[in-house]
Amino acid sequence: MRGFRIGSEVYEEGAPDLQAALANAYARRERPLCLCREPGCPMYVARIGDLFLIKRMPLSGGGHESSCDSYEPPYELSGLGALMGSAIQLDQQSGMAALKLDFSLSKTGGRAASMPAGQNSASVTGDPRRMSLRGLLHFLWHEAELTVWTSRWAGKRHWWNVRWHLLEAAGQMTVRGGPLADILFVPEPFRAENRQAIEQRRNTVLAPALPPKSGPRQLLVLVGEVKEIVPARSGQKLVIRHLPRFPFIIDDALHRRLQAHFERELSLWEADSRSNLIAIATFGLNPAGLAIVEEIALMVVSENWIPYETVPEKRLVDALARLRDKSVKGLRYDLQPDQPIANALLPNRQEPIALFVVPAGTDGMFEASLEEMVAARPDIGSWVWRVGDGDMPPLPV
Repeated sequence: MRGFRIGSEVYEEGAPDLQAALANAYARRERPLCLCREPGCPMYVARIGDLFLIKRMPLSGGGHESSCDSYEPPYELSGLGALMGSAIQLDQQSGMAALKLDFSLSKTGGRAASMPAGQNSASVTGDPRRMSLRGLLHFLWHEAELTVWTSRWAGKRHWWNVRWHLLEAAGQMTVRGGPLADILFVPEPFRAENRQAIEQRRNTVLAPALPPKSGPRQLLVLVGEVKEIVPARSGQKLVIRHLPRFPFIIDDALHRRLQAHFERELSLWEADSRSNLIAIATFGLNPAGLAIVEEIALMVVSENWIPYETVPEKRLVDALARLRDKSVKGLRYDLQPDQPIANALLPNRQEPIALFVVPAGTDGMFEASLEEMVAARPDIGSWVWRVGDGDMPPLPV
């Protein structure tokens, strides 16, 4: 069981007096120390209702013991490694992660204010100096610890839980010098009996996206679960769950690019009724109050909200979901599909084990990159499923 140092006192996780100590630390903005390693790893205190939780600081998971709940896989095993120190910079004093983005958060006239030349709205970038929309979604998911799963949580992760963790993670990030949380819109769970209060809170959050009398318009960032994308009188309507009667408008040109760039995600979502499709989009409000999408990216997640990219990877995700052991899903961020990543990690073993899924038909360069990745971390075991060779091998026991 983990221990935490708060001030001069040490508390075990689950101790009856821990909540009171955390409430005091929260009020004083004091950072608890996780004692999985000496002299301790700084954490922060988050609040959900009357409950106080200890959360890891951004990008600090590698400093924890692999058996600690706050441990995270080495960055170089996923697409996160390519972004560290460039697109993602950590302020050691504040603990905040400063993000550099390759998409615009404002709009002037008929085009995005800082759209890179030749970059179309639904694409992902290969420039590690800046983060794409998909990369931002992956980073939010990772820092919200929504990539972590154990079968003991089955049936306990719902949208309100996902939303809370996303907003908490965004509170530890900055973009363009301001808090990401200030421009992030994650719909709250909708209840008909609370419609008026919910809509009032939504209008407050969306107010900065209203067109100003002059100058560029500010864009907000949506993260939500897609219910459907259906034709409108002009363009398409993106319908997000928990947002009844509040569609997002996608013009036909952007919709065509969306279908081309995210054909795989759309087909996986359509093929599995238990999976969910997550959209991240920049948007503003027009003078009529309609939400107009400027750029968009998609991600498919399992019923447990664990992301996946292919049918074989979904098989791995499903198999891991049945384990009582903790698993951590690896994410691609802005790496291309022909580059290997650790698709998942089993951290709570005598030595952590990285799980790799090698797609059928890969070339020698993929295999060489995989061998190099495995050799670079001799402290981490490896399990490899070469899909072209046959069925998934048994998971490590």
